[in-house]
Amino acid sequence: MSRFKRVFTIVIDSLGVGALEDAAAYGDAGTDTLGHIAQSASSLKIPNLQKLGMANLHALAGTAPAEKPLAYYGKLREASTGKDTMTGHWEMMGLHITKPFQTFTETGFPQELLEELSARTGRTIIGNKSASGTEILEELAEEEIATGHMIVYTSADSVLQICGNEETFGLEELYRCCEIAREITMKDEWKVGRVIARPYTGKKRGEFQRTSNRHDYALKPYGRTALHVLKDAGLDVISVGKIFDIFDGEGLTESNKSKSSVHGMEQTIEIAGREFTGLCYVNLVDFDAQWGHRRDVEGYAGELERFDEKLGILLSLLREDDLLILTADHGNDPTHTGTDHTREKVPFLAYSPSLQAAGALDESENFAVIGATIVDNFGLKMPEGTIGKSVLGKLV
Repeated sequence: MSRFKRVFTIVIDSLGVGALEDAAAYGDAGTDTLGHIAQSASSLKIPNLQKLGMANLHALAGTAPAEKPLAYYGKLREASTGKDTMTGHWEMMGLHITKPFQTFTETGFPQELLEELSARTGRTIIGNKSASGTEILEELAEEEIATGHMIVYTSADSVLQICGNEETFGLEELYRCCEIAREITMKDEWKVGRVIARPYTGKKRGEFQRTSNRHDYALKPYGRTALHVLKDAGLDVISVGKIFDIFDGEGLTESNKSKSSVHGMEQTIEIAGREFTGLCYVNLVDFDAQWGHRRDVEGYAGELERFDEKLGILLSLLREDDLLILTADHGNDPTHTGTDHTREKVPFLAYSPSLQAAGALDESENFAVIGATIVDNFGLKMPEGTIGKSVLGKLV
């Protein structure tokens, strides 16, 4: 028998709550995504997060701690090596990643990799930098169409992306080149989490549009996760947002793509109105992609406020046998230098209308407390070789 019939785990992508002890080794000493947003934004109104206990978990300028917080709250440390999206999510579900996925945000891809990709695809490569997908098309798509060259670019995540015009480059050719890139980037020194085919249409600047024929060539999790356990037990494992791409569909029974973080919350609210038994696992990426990487404090604060409004609606729909977990996968301090993720602790808030108490939890040594708690709730066991200890017994 499960204690909670439905578990909603929402990842507020990049909402770190203070530098990890080893942050200096990553160039991230002194980072604090949420704390610095509260200090630097003109205002931050998050009443629903406040009443759950976010300001009790972490001191926030302008937001008082709740006298009687509704949730259990604590901080999670990352045990794995790295600070990227896949590492954080995989660890949540029990995997300990000791070889980090590679990012090429600041430098572009190494010449040796590009030479092998060019030789095997027969294409001259242009781009090779971190860029917005729409901006790189405005800059280079006309050249690609005229010459047959291939646009290769990255982002602040562990990805290699290739653009191809559907008429002049061709979808099948784009997919062929991406399959070659995926094979090449299986080497440890070049291993990226995803290779992404980015097809587009249009013939000149101002007309280029990315199409729905995008295809992700993701790595599968290195081992069985909490998601596999839940699915194998016949439970629903519903994803919202990037979760499908992060796990390459492994362990999921339903996937919902999101247009934005607000849309992701709207999808979650819709799912909360359904009957299901199991997990709804949500990633809200705009905090990271739209604001953290762009070092936009006000934009990040505004996204938090929009999230908080939707959170209020979700809280009103939760049933006595529902459990809500709020967390993050890494930091992305918009007051920090550069554009990369930041190596930070993440929040853990656990709430159910049926809880008789609330308050502080001990800081956890890994993110995997999340998967372990969910699996424990359904009377199941985590796979061999995974990490994480359940805190279900502390949620009274």
